[in-house]
Amino acid sequence: MLPKSRMIAALQHRESDRVPIGEVGVDWEITDRALGVTTLYRAKWRTYTALWEGRREEIVESHVRDLVGLTRKFGWDFVVVPLVPGKRDRYPKPEMLGEYTWRDDRGRVWRYSPESGGHAMVTEFPALKIEDLPDPVAPTTVDASQFEAVERVVKELGQTHFVVARIFDGTFPWEDTVGMEAYLERMLTEPEFIQKAAALHTKRSIAAIRAAAALGVDGILTGTDYCDNDGPLMGPRLFRQFVLPHLTATVTAAHEEGMFFTKHSDGNHWLILDDFVAAGVDGWQGIQPRIGMDLKRLKTEYGEQLTFFGGVNCETLTTGTPEEVEEEVRSAIRDAGPRGGLVMCSGNSLMPGTRYENYAAMVAATRKYGSYPIGVL
Repeated sequence: MLPKSRMIAALQHRESDRVPIGEVGVDWEITDRALGVTTLYRAKWRTYTALWEGRREEIVESHVRDLVGLTRKFGWDFVVVPLVPGKRDRYPKPEMLGEYTWRDDRGRVWRYSPESGGHAMVTEFPALKIEDLPDPVAPTTVDASQFEAVERVVKELGQTHFVVARIFDGTFPWEDTVGMEAYLERMLTEPEFIQKAAALHTKRSIAAIRAAAALGVDGILTGTDYCDNDGPLMGPRLFRQFVLPHLTATVTAAHEEGMFFTKHSDGNHWLILDDFVAAGVDGWQGIQPRIGMDLKRLKTEYGEQLTFFGGVNCETLTTGTPEEVEEEVRSAIRDAGPRGGLVMCSGNSLMPGTRYENYAAMVAATRKYGSYPIGVL
């Protein structure tokens, strides 16, 4: 069976020949070792500085080469391709405020932590009033050059594999506006600002969905987190008021183009999973069993409506043993594999600190236990 067909079966809650596998993102340590390269795909500081040095084409080439290489190396069934920096004459080095701190051309202050190796985060946002936001009714344009890696991976793998475009998420655009705390505050103090901002950025997301569909991708993934370990960041009521309508519009746009829609969101989602179902979400990635998102319960309550992308805690991949990884894979397949609807992947991504031998054990265990029909494990 082709990997693409295996993924479609999982998303349609049908059993195929085996549980499919893949990853939403792989940081540089695993890619460098797996492929014997010095990657610029999700290489954080390495990627940022390459862009400032005028090496945008190298970044695009690395995305294509390394995503195709990882797919073949690990036998993935799906591959997630992010947007890349658009073509410009140059990306000048920003105003550096410290060794790993800088101000961008929009006035936002970013900080990268080499100790954690995570994504650079915005630590300061410029003042933004409702009148500063563009009119959501105005025409939206898409920079086709941002889809260059998507287009090339589709050409390389699209006949055999399930290709997913990861686009910007407009449903909860705190990072593109005023920051998390202020955005949540304005849900109460300035709801008109929230409605306008979400409408504007959701319209951009939908335009990106249309552009990705034209290139022949099979699915869309968006990635802003809605929850922390305790539940929805804004609470269920405000989620339904300010986020859910825009999530529904985004999902609808993907379905209109004949694509599946997967939402990445970490955290405790029990209070809004019914809303995911109501919005038409096909797959959910970001499942964290260690904070109470138990796959057995998820399968019982939502196994007919949602496909679960997950099975192994990131903590186990970074600090555990291959034997512990194998046990998590076995349990996930036992609890969520029957009748389809499970895609094996990490609870988030292969982040810095992931042990290569642990990920190799995850791939091997998926092959060992994941053949249909699922036996007693």
